[in-house]
Amino acid sequence: MSQSQPFAITEGVLVSVLNAYAPRASNPREDRYSFAYQITIENQTPFSIQLLRRHWHIVDAYGERREVEGEGVVGEQPILRPQGGYQYVSGTHFTTSIGKMYGRYLMQRVTDQRNFWVKIPEFVMEAPIILN
Repeated sequence: MSQSQPFAITEGVLVSVLNAYAPRASNPREDRYSFAYQITIENQTPFSIQLLRRHWHIVDAYGERREVEGEGVVGEQPILRPQGGYQYVSGTHFTTSIGKMYGRYLMQRVTDQRNFWVKIPEFVMEAPIILN
């Protein structure tokens, strides 16, 4: 995973990201650049919370945008206990060697079903370029 680790804290929930180029899933000759990213969510509140939905913005080097929205993450809607965390790995691809992602999670406080949005920090993915 990459050296920099973007993070954001919203209402006591810390979201951090690591990402890496996935050369085996990529094919630069066909303009396919694949990346893996690892998200860590830490609940720093005194309440149990549940991740209900995700909303991603995915932007390539040409400014082409995609949005991905849906329930949970990687097929789960995890509950994070106070001071607990959750981590998952997923991936995306671009037709350019550089792209970025950012978004938000819809969380719900378990005790009173209060919903709130948590920011996913923007992170850049860049395929290594070999210079000859």
